[in-house]
Amino acid sequence: MRNQPWFTRFAKWASHATGRPATFALATATIVVWAVTGPLFGFSDTWQLVINTSTTIITFLMVFLIQNTQNRDTGAMQVKLDELIRAIEGAHNALLDLEELEEDDLDKVRADYLKLAAAARSSLRDMTDPASSDSGDAGR
Repeated sequence: MRNQPWFTRFAKWASHATGRPATFALATATIVVWAVTGPLFGFSDTWQLVINTSTTIITFLMVFLIQNTQNRDTGAMQVKLDELIRAIEGAHNALLDLEELEEDDLDKVRADYLKLAAAARSSLRDMTDPASSDSGDAGR
């Protein structure tokens, strides 16, 4: 783990740090201080520009950190799901690495599974529907 690129280490640290309650409290306190200083600066354009510029820069940078974290988490989850598919007897190994398919191919696979799900729900409804029982007496 020590050989990770600097950005990966930084992104993990930043993601962990920004998700803490203390960081939220610090951000809230910053906004409160900014708001309280409004009358002191006469609610000037410069006073407004400080918070607007600050939040824009932070938001811009956070988008990239969040995307990095999301990509890493999604990649790890896909590997775990692929391993489950591979390890379960009877599972379709063709579903491994499914996220790499083109959108049209993925839509076809999804449509096949939607049909399977609809058939399974229909079968389940037929089993639990009192009107479909042979005796017609749902009270037994």
